[in-house]
Amino acid sequence: MDTITQYREIVSKCRKIFEQKTKDYGTSWRVLRLPSLTDQIFIKARRIRSIQEKGTQKIEDDVSVEFIGIINYCIIALIQAKLSQEERLEIPLEEALALYDEMVENTLALQINKNHDYNEAWRSMRISSMTDIILMKLLRIKQIEDNEGRTLISEGVNANYQDIINYAVFCLILMSK
Repeated sequence: MDTITQYREIVSKCRKIFEQKTKDYGTSWRVLRLPSLTDQIFIKARRIRSIQEKGTQKIEDDVSVEFIGIINYCIIALIQAKLSQEERLEIPLEEALALYDEMVENTLALQINKNHDYNEAWRSMRISSMTDIILMKLLRIKQIEDNEGRTLISEGVNANYQDIINYAVFCLILMSK
């Protein structure tokens, strides 16, 4: 199976969870500022790393659920960034799903370009290494947020969220083997 097909299968599962949670909770996440979303993603990545290092876990939730959460919270962060000037908290389900799909398509386009240039190097990486890269990118985002979005040479916050999404998808693809 090719990467794009595998990618779309993973994201489809994530979208279904996003849709179900939106039906349950509405778009209550609209109240979150970007640093709060970054911290939520950070917590999930730290749990994954902790389980990887300890080799055991006390909470039953599978690590794959955390990677799905990372993907969905990154997509929510991208939506929040796009809607930063809007004050409304509640977004109709259809609009929320359309925004979700837009962020996925933008991120997939980035992944296709990078995958071409890097020749699918991620397939030879360890999941633990990708977890570390996700954590590093989150620390970068936190630093950019602390600098009020200013960077001298670095990519912005959105590019880092997109990279995190892509690494989390890769982890889920590798875990499904």
